Amino acid sequence: MTPTTTSPAPGDGQPGGAHSDDSPLLDHATSRAVRRRSLHLLAELLRPRWRPLAWAGFLVVVGTLGQVAGPLLVQVGIDTALPALRDGDPGRLALVGGAYVVAAVLGGICAGAYVRAAAHVAQSVLLELRRRVFRHTQRLSLEFHESYTSGRVISRQTSDLEALRELFDGGLTGVVSSLMLMLFTGVALFYVDWRSGLVLVAAMLPAWLLTRWFQRRSQLYYRQQRTTSARLIVKFVETMTGMRAVQAFRREPTTQAAYSRLGEEYRDANLRIFGVNGRYQPGLVLIGNVTVTAALAYGGWRVVDGQLELGALVAVLLYVKRFFQPIQQLGMFYNALQSAVAALEKVSGLLAEEPTVVEPQHPTPLRHVRGEVRLDDVTFGYGKGPVVLPQLDLVIPAGQTVALVGSTGAGKSTLAKLVTRFYDASEGRVLLDGTDVRELASTDLRRAVVMVTQEAYLFSGSVRENIALGRPDATDAEVEAAARAVGVHDFVAGLPDGYDTEVNKRGGRVSAGQRQLLSFARAFLADPAVLVLDEATSSLDLPGERLVQRGLQTLLADRTALIIAHRLSTVAIADRVLVMEAGRIVEDGTPEELVAQQGRYAALDAAWQDSLV
Repeated sequence: MTPTTTSPAPGDGQPGGAHSDDSPLLDHATSRAVRRRSLHLLAELLRPRWRPLAWAGFLVVVGTLGQVAGPLLVQVGIDTALPALRDGDPGRLALVGGAYVVAAVLGGICAGAYVRAAAHVAQSVLLELRRRVFRHTQRLSLEFHESYTSGRVISRQTSDLEALRELFDGGLTGVVSSLMLMLFTGVALFYVDWRSGLVLVAAMLPAWLLTRWFQRRSQLYYRQQRTTSARLIVKFVETMTGMRAVQAFRREPTTQAAYSRLGEEYRDANLRIFGVNGRYQPGLVLIGNVTVTAALAYGGWRVVDGQLELGALVAVLLYVKRFFQPIQQLGMFYNALQSAVAALEKVSGLLAEEPTVVEPQHPTPLRHVRGEVRLDDVTFGYGKGPVVLPQLDLVIPAGQTVALVGSTGAGKSTLAKLVTRFYDASEGRVLLDGTDVRELASTDLRRAVVMVTQEAYLFSGSVRENIALGRPDATDAEVEAAARAVGVHDFVAGLPDGYDTEVNKRGGRVSAGQRQLLSFARAFLADPAVLVLDEATSSLDLPGERLVQRGLQTLLADRTALIIAHRLSTVAIADRVLVMEAGRIVEDGTPEELVAQQGRYAALDAAWQDSLV
């Protein structure tokens, strides 16, 4: 069987995988591929919204035509309506003035309607993108979350999407209307006087060269800005999450220095952006003013020479000046655009990540689960690191409680991750009741196999909601029965609001041992056929441990259990003990049998007995 490529897991001492999109410096081919992927994502989001987009496009065209009609009407007014008025005919001037008012009102109405239509599309796209990022991040395998830090995920969901919001809220509508205004203004200018239009064409070359220079520089600098912003968020999240360790080991100065250094990098990235903007914006203004001056000089000479009407010259000057106004606006919008493009590259990179634990296309139904677990010639290693489990064979009969013991790095937690299918075996098979777990739907597998970890994570919400996490439809009586079964009911009943007490973020209102007891109640309520306890009693004090021992008897009854523990008091309730070393099972038997063999387990038992004296 072809080995499965996986990223290193931090728990096994391997570094996390690298993600190329997080580098601000990409080679040309990679940069083009990233840009194509980002544009494909944007097109995918916009495609279902083509009707409101078409309506917005119609509005911007009509509104822009209303704006462009103004100078033409001024030309008609000067060259035709004023001479007619001098001859006693005010009708033409009234008609031109009325048309000017109608064009201005129509342009304003269409512009306002366009902004509202575009905003509706933009907000629906952002909502879809937020949902997609959240849904996709939950779908990704544990391997991804062990290498892609939570701070970077938070950066994608916050600062990167915020950059896109800023673009959609103001920049995108301005870019579209500005481009349309430039196009129609250029056409109208050539219609009024094509020779004056050539002056504008000549000015476009330096404007294009300046814009091209700005595009290349700003693209690099905005990518650096997004990268440094993500690193800054990662450092902040890590520090706030690990504040107890920071304060306990007096690491405040060190973390402050590291955060300050990242803050300086972020500041410098922004200063580089402001630097190129400080050259680009005045450069465009200078080109625009020089072009207006050239058009005035050339057109004035032609008016004196009788080759051009005065009204046409006024229209030409209005069009030339109006042409460069959107270019200046485009320069400002381009800032938001480049920031948003860099952010979109990061978001599309996250969405391009694929789960390494793949859902089967045609899952095998899982009915009447007994709970037999079998590892058939399983080999596993994290990424390109060393093999952690070499050709492991193991059978755990249904209903048996098996304890795994051994030194750190022996492969106990890795074995548990394979049984729960957080990772797939590189070679061999992991079977549940004779079915390869890779053939089971994840929903069926998660109902049948539940893992309780040392972390015992509690979410913000009530105690009741946290216990019912695995069975949201459970009744209050069932939640209370689960709490009683593991011995946590008296503690919960003593809380200010009982089962409705808010536990706060990460269960901050309860102790580590109490969080572990609540996680046991959660597992009991889920009622899996196979239960994996990965050092789940390590946070308990001695009174709590005694309480949990009684709860475990109930929790483990009539189900297959795999217990990873360093405390042999927990191991003592097991039917069978496996001693692991370097990914291999070196001892296998009941606790009594292994003590009698005077091997590794006996040594561990003797050391534990001495610690109790």
